[in-house]
Amino acid sequence: MKSFMWTNLYFSMNTMKPNQSIDYMDNVTLNVSANDVNMTGITQIMIPQELFLMLGLISLVENILVIAAIIKNRNLHSPMYYFICCLAVSDMLVSVSNVVETVFMLLTDHGLLSVTARMLRHLDNVIDIMICSSVLSSLSFLCTIAADRYITIFYALRYHSIMTTQRAVAIIAIVWLTSITSSSLFIIYHTDNAVIACLVTFFGVTLVFTAVLYLHMFILAHVHSKRIMALDKNSRQATSMKGAITLTILLGVFIICWGPFFLHLILILTCPTNPYCKCYFSHFNLFLILIICNSLIDPLIYAYRSQELRKTLKEIVLCSWCFVM
Repeated sequence: MKSFMWTNLYFSMNTMKPNQSIDYMDNVTLNVSANDVNMTGITQIMIPQELFLMLGLISLVENILVIAAIIKNRNLHSPMYYFICCLAVSDMLVSVSNVVETVFMLLTDHGLLSVTARMLRHLDNVIDIMICSSVLSSLSFLCTIAADRYITIFYALRYHSIMTTQRAVAIIAIVWLTSITSSSLFIIYHTDNAVIACLVTFFGVTLVFTAVLYLHMFILAHVHSKRIMALDKNSRQATSMKGAITLTILLGVFIICWGPFFLHLILILTCPTNPYCKCYFSHFNLFLILIICNSLIDPLIYAYRSQELRKTLKEIVLCSWCFVM
């Protein structure tokens, strides 16, 4: 696999071998960027590297603020916000990898940095792990948050005994360990089309799982709420549904931003030489922009949907501004 912007980068469509398999580790020409030359002969839509850098920096700052707010505010120390914090970390991995790689490209293109092929290979491997881990962990945490909201709504009286802090921490550790391990294996077997097939399958399975949970929640939540007549429980039910709606928005944004990219992977497997597929491949740089935009939009959703988080974010920004002044 290649990372975000070096020679068609991470998960992109590199030189096709005679047997039509995908080679993600082609040799790199250090003084030519992926936006200037497409190794498949397909003309890519040109997007300035400065735009990637700007979006990456904004996304990075936003996600750092969200993580800091959740850590600072004890009212946000609950399993749901722990999972949201991890989702922000996943988005931050995309931002960090994008910023680091874009800076390397800009410095190299302007002759300010000399990078050997070996150094570049190591950089690619590190960024590949970061981005692949981000994809897998984001999908996993979206599923985890959906399950958490499901338990909150349908097992409200037992929620705190089911989803304890210890279990939440264990789930987080398992997700990250699995994501990093899987990413490393994907890099080892990067030349196998089975890697792409596994990612596409995981994407589809997690979306179906999450969609089924949300469908069940929204169909039966109204009926379930009638069974809980106490005022405090009704309030808890309303809060839980608000959390479910927030995560539904997050899931929708994730599908919109990552969907074209995964369709790109599907087309690589099914019709790599079809003219219509090649036309779709030419928009790959736009798919990268959408992925970065997902990392940028998610923190805005957190802040918009959570008054407590929004309040803490304002305090952090104001304190930072006063410190600078």
